[in-house]
Amino acid sequence: MLGERRVHAILPTTDVESLRTFYEGTLGLTPFAIAPGVVLYRAGMGTIFGISRSGGQASGAHTQVAFTVPDVEAEVAELQARGVVFEAYEMPKTVNGVATMPAGRAAWFKDPAGNLLGLIEFSDPI
Repeated sequence: MLGERRVHAILPTTDVESLRTFYEGTLGLTPFAIAPGVVLYRAGMGTIFGISRSGGQASGAHTQVAFTVPDVEAEVAELQARGVVFEAYEMPKTVNGVATMPAGRAAWFKDPAGNLLGLIEFSDPI
């Protein structure tokens, strides 16, 4: 059943075209499918996520999409150089945008629509 199906996330936005600028220009992603009101992006290892026109709004209260990275500090530095602002939290405590947790190290930032994106460097590679 569903355990055999690929899963992907869809992030809401009221303005797909405007948000594309962030995902493509700032994050460097390339769309592989574009339809009215939705753009899909491929990421590593066959994963997919998209942005879609929606009347709903992102709460930004939890991670909606996370990218697995080999070096979270290097990714944070590269994205900061592109103008991305990282979140600061007390729990888990972030230092220069990066939190250390039992599973590894992580950092979070919001896209212009308020969707919370994460970067995770696992202690034990998955």
